[in-house]
Amino acid sequence: MELFELREFDAHELVVFGHDDATGLRAVIAVHSTALGPAAGGCRMWPYPGTAEAVADVLRLSRGMSYKNAMAGLAFGGGKAVIIGDSSRAKTPQLFEAFGRFVDSLGGRYITAEDVGTTVADMASVARTTRYVSGLGAAPGEAGGDPGPKTALGVHLGIKAAVRFGLGRSDLSGVSVAVQGAGGVGYRLCAMLAREGARLTVADVRPAAVERVCDEFGARAVSPEEVLAQPVDVLSPCALGAVLNPTSIPGLRARIIAGAANNQLAQGQDGSVLKAAGILYAPDYVINAGGIISVAHEYRGGGSEAAVIADIQGIPARLTEIFERARSENRTTNAVADQMARERLGRHSPPQAA
Repeated sequence: MELFELREFDAHELVVFGHDDATGLRAVIAVHSTALGPAAGGCRMWPYPGTAEAVADVLRLSRGMSYKNAMAGLAFGGGKAVIIGDSSRAKTPQLFEAFGRFVDSLGGRYITAEDVGTTVADMASVARTTRYVSGLGAAPGEAGGDPGPKTALGVHLGIKAAVRFGLGRSDLSGVSVAVQGAGGVGYRLCAMLAREGARLTVADVRPAAVERVCDEFGARAVSPEEVLAQPVDVLSPCALGAVLNPTSIPGLRARIIAGAANNQLAQGQDGSVLKAAGILYAPDYVINAGGIISVAHEYRGGGSEAAVIADIQGIPARLTEIFERARSENRTTNAVADQMARERLGRHSPPQAA
């Protein structure tokens, strides 16, 4: 594997591999940029088929965090960590303590938190061996805790902004939304959408998660293979990335794509195909920034939940600016967002990876 030649590398500052034989830890930390502050981004635990796949994922996720934090106006750079392993079987407190020591060895250059496959309890184990961690428990009214609900809130507000811009609708009553993924973020998003009268379609690889959403919110269930092609107003990917690609895009029947998943576009040029199809795309790292906003407030200390929510309420305005610029400049929304993020990072050259 030629790391520096990978399409996803994009001038990362640091890529570090960590291993602990006693606990079975195999982890990679990627720091894309510290131009705006220490690199902040969650730790994902996933059963990658090999090291190459883990590295490609952590590089894409890390760069996405640089862009996300820059666009959210946070004094943090971008980084990410992945642990290679099945979160349903391979977790132990000792493994996350070992991961904490790995994070600590970077001396604060990278700050971790939850992501797919990790929880508040896991971060509590991490916190036993490093102080460079957020997403821990929080007292009522204080900033912090599980960032998932805040991610869902930002996506919900972002969907409303996209519907207002793309459909000319001021509310979500009767708007049809297909949600791919009914985990911690997807479930909470469905609850918010249902409260405003949206008509929900949902899919997840876990039947129990789908059944819960259908029972509680009157959603219609479809298979994971069918969800992307549903004839809906809004498609909301809330699972893993790269779901928008040359194979899936021709079958899309939504008018808007706005969801919580990171790296929804397999490659940057896929945004051009969406634009040609008349589909409004909400750049993922802009709409899903609610979680990192919460993490940032918690890590800096002294913040309130009200302050976190106030910052998250800035997401619709940022999206609307991107939508308007893309329309006036006849460009894709992802290209406009990338340019804005790179300018804030002081990186004016075109990205090597998309």
